Formats: sequence, C-alpha cells, structure tokens
Amino acid sequence: MKKLYRPSTVLVGVLFVLLGGVARLAAPDQVYDQQNIKVVHGTIGQALDYAGSGSTVKVTRIRLAQSVIDSEADENKKPFDTDGVYVAVEWDAVRGSKKPDPITPTLVTDGGSIYAPVAGLSHSGIDIPEPGYAETGSIVFEVNPADMKGLRLRLKSLMVFNVYNSEIQVDLGIPTEEIAQRMVDNAAAKYEVEKSVTRVASS
Repeated sequence: MKKLYRPSTVLVGVLFVLLGGVARLAAPDQVYDQQNIKVVHGTIGQALDYAGSGSTVKVTRIRLAQSVIDSEADENKKPFDTDGVYVAVEWDAVRGSKKPDPITPTLVTDGGSIYAPVAGLSHSGIDIPEPGYAETGSIVFEVNPADMKGLRLRLKSLMVFNVYNSEIQVDLGIPTEEIAQRMVDNAAAKYEVEKSVTRVASS
C-alpha cells in the first residue's frame, strides 16, 4: 500500500532541514575563517605580496636580546628588560600601485601562543611607505622562551569593505624546541631599535 504523508509531517520535516542548516552556519567559526581568509606563507628573505595590493613585505632577519631600547633614547632612559626574551624582526617593505590596508602584526607559535608588539618603543613597528618608496625597519616582541617552536610573523589585513581577508605568515626558522633554546642562550645583551629608513624603490 502506498504511504501518504500528511501536511503536518511534511512541515515537521522541512523544519528539521532548516534547523540543520542554521546549526551548520552557526557552528565552527574556523570553517568561516578558513573560507574567507587567504594565507600567504613564506620564509626569511622572501618578498611576499601583501593583501593583493602589489606591495611586498620581506623579513630580512631576526635578532634575540635580553633587553631593548630605542637607538635615539635619552641617555638616562633605561632599557626594557624581560624575564623572557625579546625577538626583533627586521623587515623590508616596498609599496605597490594600490593603497594597502593597515597591518596588524603578531607572532604566533605551534603551541597556539600569540605575542603582540612591545609597547613603549618609538621606533618599533611595521608600515608600508608611500608610492614609489621602500622602507626598512624592525618590530620587537616579548616572547616566552619555552614557547617558540614554529614561531611565525603574522601580518593580518582587515579589509572592511571586501569579502575576503588575507594575511602573511613568515616562518622564522625555529622548527624545534632545541633550536629555540640554543637561540635564547645566544641572545644578545641588548638590541637597539633603529629608526626606520625610507628610500626610493628600485624599478
């Protein structure tokens, strides 16, 4: 005998389908994040395109130190000390034809830690110069020496009026805890943060 579905049964079925769709949309944030964020991966010495703007950012090297200070600081000003270690990321940026979005820099590790730039240093930061110019500088982070494995510089762009966001992740060359400890043991006593230098970009 052919089974007939009453209207109430059909409506209940449709309701469950709709609820399932809503639950799927409301579930994992990371599903949404991975779909709408383009991540550009690179290593030290590699110029990476920033947010599709044609501008590039390159990490030239990193330095570890037990204290940091601005190079032009007053002679009476004391360096910033830490119980951890300071990681200075030296960079080179070249402006493309399009205006790039603002940069939000952090350091991230395989362990999930996120380190923000050190506050209070006038010369520490990262920016992209005006059209036709390039710029070099450094940005400093205070890091836990026990959580440096897989350390990466993450430069995130938040494009408010666009569908897709993008970010750069630069591997800073610390694949193991042993290498991290060796670098910490050899950290300099002090790192002076130089003022960024702007130059005409080479064609």
